[in-house]
Amino acid sequence: MSSATYRTLLRTPGAAAFFLTAAVGRVGIAMTSLGIVWLVHGQTDSYADAGLVTGGCAVAEALAGPQVARLIDHFGQTRVLPPALLAHAASVVTLLTLVAGGSPSWLMTAGGVLVGATIPQLGALSAARWSALLRVDLSAGLPTAFALESLSNALGYLVGPALVSTIGAGGHPALGTVLAAVLVVVGGLAFAAQHSTAPPPVSAFAERTRARGSLLRLGFAVLVVHNLAIGVYFGAMQVSVTAFAVEHGAPDAAAPLFAVSSCSGLLAGWLYGLRRWRAKPRVQLAAATAGLALGSLLLLFAAGSPLGLGFVTVLTGAAVPPILVLFSVLAESAVHQAVLTQAFTWLNSASAAGAAGAAAISGWAVDASGATGGFAAATTAAATMAVLAAAGIRARYGPQRQFARQEPTRP
Repeated sequence: MSSATYRTLLRTPGAAAFFLTAAVGRVGIAMTSLGIVWLVHGQTDSYADAGLVTGGCAVAEALAGPQVARLIDHFGQTRVLPPALLAHAASVVTLLTLVAGGSPSWLMTAGGVLVGATIPQLGALSAARWSALLRVDLSAGLPTAFALESLSNALGYLVGPALVSTIGAGGHPALGTVLAAVLVVVGGLAFAAQHSTAPPPVSAFAERTRARGSLLRLGFAVLVVHNLAIGVYFGAMQVSVTAFAVEHGAPDAAAPLFAVSSCSGLLAGWLYGLRRWRAKPRVQLAAATAGLALGSLLLLFAAGSPLGLGFVTVLTGAAVPPILVLFSVLAESAVHQAVLTQAFTWLNSASAAGAAGAAAISGWAVDASGATGGFAAATTAAATMAVLAAAGIRARYGPQRQFARQEPTRP
């Protein structure tokens, strides 16, 4: 195996341009929520207010994202994305003004809602472009392309939060939010400028109706539940690992624990994308989720030391990237090509909703039973995915390639 597979993929005409510009915007997206925390706390000295504004941003992003994606599937990326980015820039300026002016928390929260409602889902847009670009032979490069997307997303969430935290700790809490918006807008506009690789919109009403119907099929609904569960897993792990480190008198150990898990995931995702797997995606998903569930069980017995927990998080971190790639592969085959952006965005929203709910659930579990209670919530989510994946091995996820191969009608 070598990285030639990725290099070959990026040599596809137009691929490198849209992938790299989306990657720039993704770093900004990864900085946005934490940037708002630094911004609001720096002005109000209140984590409660910062959490309220950030929560409003996250909820708005989860709810508005699929609606914006619907417009993009209808009118096209190059027509909808630029005004959406301008609206996002205006929303960030509004939030900065409200925070600097000492506005009440409800008004700052409204500003956070505007920011979340207008932030673009560049990951979903990039994934939709890969599908359109590789439509002639989907089996040849699409899993590798989605693995590349997963790596880009993971790197964004490694670099972005670290960058905004460094800026905030340096005494410039507003600068992180400004830089995040600049990266999102500049990267997004450069992405939108790549007209040649943009999927054509579907203008015919009958075709759009048929396409939207594929979002209601059982197979795609199961994938949404999968993403909800993995969101719960992510949210529970964030709270539980932090609580574990505090319980052991080493709060500074939380950051290295998250880092080794992320690095393990990056390596596993890179290796996964290099290989052509003979097993069907449904079988791979069952194996990967079973591995995550078994690894998560070890969390319940890793209470001895941060070193033991670090070993377990390396194992569980390695299982996550293939799962995320397979979610995208199965979603691509389950829905009509004309609603791919909506499909990918719904999966992202489900994951975000699961992570938000898990913060409350695992927080209660940690208060009741310590870090082990939070790990139990993460293990339950992983086991749920494993059961769903095992049950779906013989099930069809949807219309499969009859939709994926269909060329949407240009207006």
